[in-house]
Amino acid sequence: MIVVLAGGVGAAKFLQGFSRVLEREDLVVVANTGDDLELFGLHISPDLDTIMYALAGLVDQDRGWGLKDDASNFLSMMNKYGLDTWFRIGDKDLATHVLRTSLLRKGLTLSEVTERLCSALEVEHRILPMTNDPVRTKVETSEGTLDFQEYFVKREFQLDVRGVIFEGSDSARPNPDVLEAIDESRGIVFAPSNPIVSIGCILSIERIRDAIRRSKAKKVAISPLIGGKAIRGPADKMMSGLGLEQSSLGVASIYRDLVNTFIIDDEDRQLAGPIERLGMRVVVANTLIKTLDSKMKLGEIVLGELAE
Repeated sequence: MIVVLAGGVGAAKFLQGFSRVLEREDLVVVANTGDDLELFGLHISPDLDTIMYALAGLVDQDRGWGLKDDASNFLSMMNKYGLDTWFRIGDKDLATHVLRTSLLRKGLTLSEVTERLCSALEVEHRILPMTNDPVRTKVETSEGTLDFQEYFVKREFQLDVRGVIFEGSDSARPNPDVLEAIDESRGIVFAPSNPIVSIGCILSIERIRDAIRRSKAKKVAISPLIGGKAIRGPADKMMSGLGLEQSSLGVASIYRDLVNTFIIDDEDRQLAGPIERLGMRVVVANTLIKTLDSKMKLGEIVLGELAE
């Protein structure tokens, strides 16, 4: 079994390729839920949904999130009613949020709901929320503390970042299926997701971090930065704002006590030596995965590293 720690779009793209080079029962995805939010009375889980849609073959490939061929009639009508529609919800996407909210209100856990949704969409691999308890990522900015989605979507991550808070992580219980998967895994992969607010949120649950640290499995991380820039999203800006080096070396320093092998892009090969001095094996590869072939090739490289 291989466990992948995952955020949203970057992880979903990697998983589209990685899932194709593994047997169905070999892949377990542990997804960040710190980005979850309640909007219009609905429980929305952006990272869970992006990964689920990607593995179901339903994701909008151009955007990297949401459902392909979706419409926006729902939001257009909400806008007519005078409501703020900064968070984009498609009409088909809306069905996911309505059903999730309904099932949660009936007493099902987020894990149970996710399993039902994945089954209905014929997702062959297990997707596990990191916890069934509420954890919410807050970003301390130059204009005050904001919910992550307000900082990321509404404010388009243009504000200076001064700190990150994982509200509720101290008391959140790890999903027991996550701990079991980590204990039984032969490999753990840190997907090319934001190390601060995606992977970082998962690791903020101390028992998950401890389980990974204790695990004898091979651990491989993929840098989400190329040439010091995030392929998409605010990872580079957040690292700079928090006083971390804005590079793959900076990402490696975050993971230095958890990871055996660190994969960087060809453009960053000059960082191989400094990263190796952190105690990691370095692999240089193409991490700008735009096509299915490139996604599968990166997946094969990761699988090869886990096998060594």
